[in-house]
Amino acid sequence: MTDMSSAYPETSSLKRHLPDLPLVIWMVLLTLALGLAGGLGADEVVGGFNMGFGRALGEFTLILLPSFTLAAALSNRNVASEAAGRTAALASPVAGAGMICPDTAYAALSPAAGRYKLDMAFGAYAGFKLLYPAGPLIVAAGLGVTGTTGVEPAMLLLCGVLLTLPVWAAGALWGRMLGGSGAAASGAETANGNGHLLITFAPFVVMATLLVLGGSVEDTGIGMVDFFLAPKGALILAAVLALLQTPSDKRRDCLDSAVRRTGSLLLVIGAASAFGAVLTGMLALDRLVPHGSGTLTLIALFALTVVFKLVQGSSMATFAAIAPVAAPIVMASNVSEIAAVFAICLGSFAAILPNDSYYWLVRRDVLQHEEGEGQAVRILSGGATVQALVGMVFLLAAVTLWP
Repeated sequence: MTDMSSAYPETSSLKRHLPDLPLVIWMVLLTLALGLAGGLGADEVVGGFNMGFGRALGEFTLILLPSFTLAAALSNRNVASEAAGRTAALASPVAGAGMICPDTAYAALSPAAGRYKLDMAFGAYAGFKLLYPAGPLIVAAGLGVTGTTGVEPAMLLLCGVLLTLPVWAAGALWGRMLGGSGAAASGAETANGNGHLLITFAPFVVMATLLVLGGSVEDTGIGMVDFFLAPKGALILAAVLALLQTPSDKRRDCLDSAVRRTGSLLLVIGAASAFGAVLTGMLALDRLVPHGSGTLTLIALFALTVVFKLVQGSSMATFAAIAPVAAPIVMASNVSEIAAVFAICLGSFAAILPNDSYYWLVRRDVLQHEEGEGQAVRILSGGATVQALVGMVFLLAAVTLWP
């Protein structure tokens, strides 16, 4: 993957006065400068950088390598078609929730999505944030309200589904308004027969079956079985099956492509995570939410989560960091616990920025034609922000009408 900024003439006066450096270099330099300017010692800066950089690289390696292997293998089967694209888009929210990761869901389904890639990207993002057992369960567990009255799994699932539909639609509409041409050019349309399409989607069927089994049975105590019933293990098996469907003389090319794409993304993700870790360590964010009840508290929880998301980048890291801060606020207020859960989930939408691994995954795929980062940020961050605001409007309306 190449640095897009080097392929086009620079028109911005700001760009003309800045050194021509790859974005990853800027992030590394900014992280070091931020730590030193904030008064941290040399060991603290390096330690914070190391902790942030390596925080999730192992996990993303297990996601990206099989995902890009699957993508490369499916690209040899001319899978892009209208039926395949619609199927991938419609499945994306469920995949995002079932895999507990929008990155995994997007990377796994993108080879089949064709011109529906942006719809799928916003769908996987919405599903991960709002559908049980992903965002709502993670946040409810962090707040310590899982299973309490009104926060039962069935209620979390119902509320999540009702919010996901308008939120997903808002993101998809935004993507089509700003990035319609890119989405349409993301893959060639081919006419696949139903039988060919079924064979092509066999890896996804295997993956979905394993995920359903993994969600319906408890730990078996057998490490290998439990691993392949988990999202990452199921994804690896799907990639292996897709690779076996590929002609033997093309399998090494698929693996080489996966390694190249994974290595490039891991460097960017590591640098972005390091920046978030250093910045988070320097800011006191736990005093920003007033204690209270009702609409004001929900808006405050939403806003605080937005701040955490902008700083952290990672959605999962945001969920982990916000819980200990928000839990005493929720417990001390009279706010609806299930409304508080979804206010936090919606706050984590904003925004898909370059310090978020999901940004780079989608940016380097469906938005690779964009000349600079500005338009890519407007499409992805703007769409996610619209999703967050639309979701909050629906949530606040529901709380007002049904207190």
